[in-house]
Amino acid sequence: MTAPFTGGCACGKVRYKCTAEPQFAAHCHCRDCQKSSGAQMATLAAVPKGAFTIDGETKSYTTTGDSGKSIHRHFCPDCGARLFTLAMVMPDLYFVTAGSMDDASWLEPGMHIYLDSSQPWARVPSDAVTYGKAPG
Repeated sequence: MTAPFTGGCACGKVRYKCTAEPQFAAHCHCRDCQKSSGAQMATLAAVPKGAFTIDGETKSYTTTGDSGKSIHRHFCPDCGARLFTLAMVMPDLYFVTAGSMDDASWLEPGMHIYLDSSQPWARVPSDAVTYGKAPG
């Protein structure tokens, strides 16, 4: 993985920069990621909160995760592009969407999570590290 990396929304009003490499990256198949991405999963990179800076205003949608703690999904209020998530079960990390990165070609997700809620047509490599829910 490589740092620093940058990204932002589709309209360019929100930009971000991360100066640290992700602690891990995953393909998340939870229903919240499916609905907010409009796809079978969302690919996310977990980065230290202190290494992540945002230029521009975001709005957030808050829901409750299976941990019982809140999840704040941030997006651009103008174009609606999903950018990052703050999950209070891991409050020191931002989960940055790979699709919002300027260049995500270097990202290597190490696992598929929440496969219990994956779509039956989702294809996961047979040698992938998988979890039915979140890893313990």
